[in-house]
Amino acid sequence: QVQFVESGGGLVQPGGSLRLSCAASGIFSVYAMAWYRQAPGKQRELVAAITTSSMTDYVDSVKGRFTISRDNAKATVYLQMNSLKPEDTAVYYCNKNPASAIWGKGTLVTVSA
Repeated sequence: QVQFVESGGGLVQPGGSLRLSCAASGIFSVYAMAWYRQAPGKQRELVAAITTSSMTDYVDSVKGRFTISRDNAKATVYLQMNSLKPEDTAVYYCNKNPASAIWGKGTLVTVSA
């Protein structure tokens, strides 16, 4: 089974940038992957997806600001987040797409002045 360890979160001012990383164990390259987030009091949502051939898609609220990428040799998925807004504050997770039942601990992103 593939497991995930997310990192790179933190506190950033509005307009700032962060780069999240997700290290996967187990077989990785055969799976489509995604970044998800869960804001306080809200359901978890998919924000960025990447196929095995690195085709990408994004939820409308992050299009033009976030970029998902993958490095199969390192079994790692990245999320470059630019022009961050307070509404991007959430715990960010990576998982397969569609998601498996195995979730990592996530990494907290807080966007605040």
